[in-house]
Amino acid sequence: MPFTRITVRDGWSDADLQTLSDTLHEVLVAEFNVPPDDRFQVIESLAAQRFIYDRHYLSGGRSDRYVLLNILAGKPRSTEQKRVTYQMLSERLQQRLNLDPNDLMIIIQQTQPEDWSFSGGKMFAL
Repeated sequence: MPFTRITVRDGWSDADLQTLSDTLHEVLVAEFNVPPDDRFQVIESLAAQRFIYDRHYLSGGRSDRYVLLNILAGKPRSTEQKRVTYQMLSERLQQRLNLDPNDLMIIIQQTQPEDWSFSGGKMFAL
């Protein structure tokens, strides 16, 4: 039950944003143990002055095509699942969007099931 906030700088085409979204979901299903129907994403496209990042911090250099994926996960994943997810996302986005791996930053945050209410004011429980 992840929720992902995808943040990019203005200028991405709708088709490229759809590819980004679809690729993310495909990898989460394949590597992060997410059910196929569990897809919750928000895509933010921000003006340059509203998307501030260091172009070189712990990176080979970020461009204007920098992508930030903030994945809020509702259950723990192993270190290996996270490692493979990072790698697969980087590889597939490079293949499909020609996204330089230095332009991809991924943050995974974990919550507990009781931190979610999917609808009806009811607390989710496993």
